[in-house]
Amino acid sequence: MALGNPSGATSSLSSPTNYLLVKPQFTIGYNANRGTPTWVSWHLNRAWMGSAPRQDDFRPDPALPREFYQVTMRSYAGSGFDKGHNCPSADRTADLDDNSATFLMSNMIPQAPNNNQRTWSSLEEWGRTQVSRGQEIYVIMGSYGKGGTGAKGFMTTLDGGHVTVPARVWKVLVILPEGSDDINRIATQARILAIDTPNDNAVSPDWSQYRVSVDAIENATGLDLLSKLPLDVQARLEAQVDKGPTR
Repeated sequence: MALGNPSGATSSLSSPTNYLLVKPQFTIGYNANRGTPTWVSWHLNRAWMGSAPRQDDFRPDPALPREFYQVTMRSYAGSGFDKGHNCPSADRTADLDDNSATFLMSNMIPQAPNNNQRTWSSLEEWGRTQVSRGQEIYVIMGSYGKGGTGAKGFMTTLDGGHVTVPARVWKVLVILPEGSDDINRIATQARILAIDTPNDNAVSPDWSQYRVSVDAIENATGLDLLSKLPLDVQARLEAQVDKGPTR
């Protein structure tokens, strides 16, 4: 959480809709009532990328309190929605444990297949390409709203109401040249990308057309993103909509 805790999540049973899960690979603000994360944040640089194969070991998250409903891979079965990663498998390939962690169901949302496999896959590949060129990225991803359109049509929930299908899927990327003292460098060196897409199978594969400001995502979600930055830097960077190259 180098850039902040977007929802003020805590590891307390009294906050099941805003429960904090801190893992070596990423951090989650989890909503047990929705059965999905509100947000997931992680850092990506070349040290996280290696040759570990994709594990595909989807499973409940044992770190969630037993009082919370345990979402499993069966919760999504036959729904027409993918088990959509927040932190992608391919962002964690340094070793098997890192990759396996991305398949915890606490890292998943019901995602329309074309949204997951085309639009977001393309954005994720673009980010990893920037890293291979000497950049590092702070990423925050989440979803909000209720009701999306998957391969079998519109749905609001799965698994008897235990898993909410989000209406929108968003991501913020803070992209920097590799270096140190990142918080202080962001003001002058960072490129900020904010994306907000409909969770719909008719979504365009071109993620660049869904660029918005960080402010717009904050207004839609009630989250406080990039809160560790100085207020004047936040105000300036969060109001911008990226117009940079995406090829």
